[in-house]
Amino acid sequence: MLNPLAYLEGLKQRGIHLGLGPISRLLGRLHNPQDAYKTILIGGTNGKGSTAAILSSILIKEGLRVGLYTSPHLCDFRERIRVNGCMIESDILAGLIEKIRAKTDEDITYYEYATALAFLHFSQCAVDIAVLEVGMGGRLDATNLVSPQVSIITNVSLEHQEYLGRDLRSIAREKGGIIREGGLCITASTKRTVIDTLQDICHQKGGTLYRIGREIRVRRSPRGSFSYTGIHKRYTGLTLSLVGRHQITNAALALGAVDLLSEKGVGISDTSVLEGLRDARWEGRLELISRDPRVVVDGAHNPAGIATLREALLSDFTYRRLIVVFGALRDKDYTGMLKRILPLADMLILTRPKEGRAASTGNLVSTVESCYLRHVKIVEDSGEALARARSCAGRDDLICVAGSLYLVGEIKRSEADRASARRETK
Repeated sequence: MLNPLAYLEGLKQRGIHLGLGPISRLLGRLHNPQDAYKTILIGGTNGKGSTAAILSSILIKEGLRVGLYTSPHLCDFRERIRVNGCMIESDILAGLIEKIRAKTDEDITYYEYATALAFLHFSQCAVDIAVLEVGMGGRLDATNLVSPQVSIITNVSLEHQEYLGRDLRSIAREKGGIIREGGLCITASTKRTVIDTLQDICHQKGGTLYRIGREIRVRRSPRGSFSYTGIHKRYTGLTLSLVGRHQITNAALALGAVDLLSEKGVGISDTSVLEGLRDARWEGRLELISRDPRVVVDGAHNPAGIATLREALLSDFTYRRLIVVFGALRDKDYTGMLKRILPLADMLILTRPKEGRAASTGNLVSTVESCYLRHVKIVEDSGEALARARSCAGRDDLICVAGSLYLVGEIKRSEADRASARRETK
């Protein structure tokens, strides 16, 4: 019999399944652990993980016991399931895998299994509230079996069209599936089609939609702090640890949830808000992992995410030359991503993450316009790609790794191994 972690890893072969039947029946056999605590459900195209991390940080500062479920992981599966910032312990994870395995009598996918693990772990840890990141879409996502206090839809762009629909309205409808009857929903989307779709869903369900820029407003100051004016709360002099102006929008979504939680009897002090924003951490998003030369990694993996990364590179960093290490999955719009990042790059190094769904470097380079080809290098192995970037970088240059969270995870593991090797030689 396979050991628990090998069994879990083997489930990846079952691919993607959108539908609530199998996971609903499995959770029923586990006595529906997801009903044992309050939840916040966060869907959307980009910014879900950052919003979840910020909100979780604020709730922890209040003294609550907080579960956090996100995906995918960067270096270790245990990153997906945390309680008060601590990853699930390996022996507990193995035990839960076996417990769920004993209750499984039909095909369950890797992601569905991971979601069940999170729900069960949070129940056994008696969390007060769980912050849950939706995996894909919303309506048929495995996380959508909770009754959230607040639903958050960060934004909506074209993605996963083979699963969610060919146009923005269809995708918005799938994302809006996390809105409940009489529920509260917050969104940062500014696209008219998306707003109209979400408002229609709220109207049909008797829910209420709150929008960043309308009912919730933030104002940035020249010194880097910002203020928040929301439904019930107002804060000034706020500072956020996460890099990038777009993170202020994610913080506003988290603060909106805090605002609405007060309607549900969950009061959060101003001190917890201030400290939670200040101490929030989220790996793999504009994360500086090296200073000589500077290496920043970002999990942007669709054109909208790359556009946000591009804005951050222009406004939040200074450098002489920008060297981009890029790799993507073949089911992502890597052509759209490259069109956005290439004009900014002085050098582009194309690589391939060690993931079955990775796009070949040949496919990537075939999308590069001829005028940029002289700036392009191909290095198949991601670790060697970073080494090549380092060898080309000067003191004032910046290396940026982007295109896939899988690539970011590989680079972070490579950096950890490199640091460990340096310590052993001292």
